[in-house]
Amino acid sequence: GVRVTSPTRATPFTWTVVHRKGAVVIAPMMSDGKFLLVRQERVPIRATIWEFPAGQIDDNESPDTVRATGLRELHEEAGYELAQDGELISLGHFFPSAGFTDEHSHLLLARAFVPHLHGQKFDDHEAITECRAFSVEELRAMIASGEVGDANTLAAFARLVAMRIIAL
Repeated sequence: GVRVTSPTRATPFTWTVVHRKGAVVIAPMMSDGKFLLVRQERVPIRATIWEFPAGQIDDNESPDTVRATGLRELHEEAGYELAQDGELISLGHFFPSAGFTDEHSHLLLARAFVPHLHGQKFDDHEAITECRAFSVEELRAMIASGEVGDANTLAAFARLVAMRIIAL
């Protein structure tokens, strides 16, 4: 833990802080408006869940590194790459668990992508069982029912709605 004071607490107190690399979450939007999600095994919650592709940033953080990480995850987890006329749009960032970690996740929207020549390329620690497209309404229903519940996907969906990129 660290000893800190804050604007609301003049008396020093101890707080446990976990330092973690930043991450990138990529929301791949198809030309028909559907989104690609991957079904990934998540050991800590002992479940296999639908989520947007995501991964930690490997190098020093910069806009190019965020972009490179998003493209890497689109390839590794979903098996796609940006088309020549494709674009990556920043949706900002968020803090997945600000109560105990300084980790922040960058949100990207990918538009216009094509299957990667070599398909998916999983990391050793990844277990992705499926990749498929869902309509905005299907994704909304999955979020409403709790079937989609990871912070990355929820934050990306909320940002897409708040920025009026998708309408409900």
